[in-house]
Amino acid sequence: MKLYYSPGACSLSPHIVLKESGLAFEAIAAPTKTHKLPDGTDYYTINPLGYVPLLVLDDGRQLREGPAIVQYIADQAPDKQLAPANGSWERYKLQEWLNTISTELHKGGFSPLFTPGMPAEAKEIVKTRLMSRLNWVDGELAGKVYLMGDHFTVADAYLFVVAGWGKHVDVDISGIANLNAFMARVAARPAVQDALRAEGLLK
Repeated sequence: MKLYYSPGACSLSPHIVLKESGLAFEAIAAPTKTHKLPDGTDYYTINPLGYVPLLVLDDGRQLREGPAIVQYIADQAPDKQLAPANGSWERYKLQEWLNTISTELHKGGFSPLFTPGMPAEAKEIVKTRLMSRLNWVDGELAGKVYLMGDHFTVADAYLFVVAGWGKHVDVDISGIANLNAFMARVAARPAVQDALRAEGLLK
């Protein structure tokens, strides 16, 4: 397998999950600003949409969306229990979390704040809504180690990456206690540190 990623982007989530899974893979940097691979290849020739993550299987098949990619990876390493069994109520709850993080936090929350030319007034509206969502997540984490309970899943990797963007766009989550404790727990996991180090985000 090959994972195309851009350092610190949402592709860090499947990068973490691959490290957690123990599966063999090759990580290839595809910077979102230049779209040039290390060998000079134009990334658009591989993924016409130009974004990351992109997972390419050994037979050439591709998956482009993070929530689909992380579930695929989890299902290839069932012994790691990175996702509940397909068809179970818990799997649907995991998918609920992946969708919530994707729509409410990632695309509907943080993405507009990274958009060049976004008016300051619009950013403040987005930040207010985003903070309300993050505070709701904080409440859902009360009394839990991870989103699904005591066991780390692919949803935790995604939340860790997205919530970590706050420091880049002036969204202060330091006062959100349960979320901050969660971030510290995830950051301490060896596989997470390996992924961060691989992307040049941890010295």
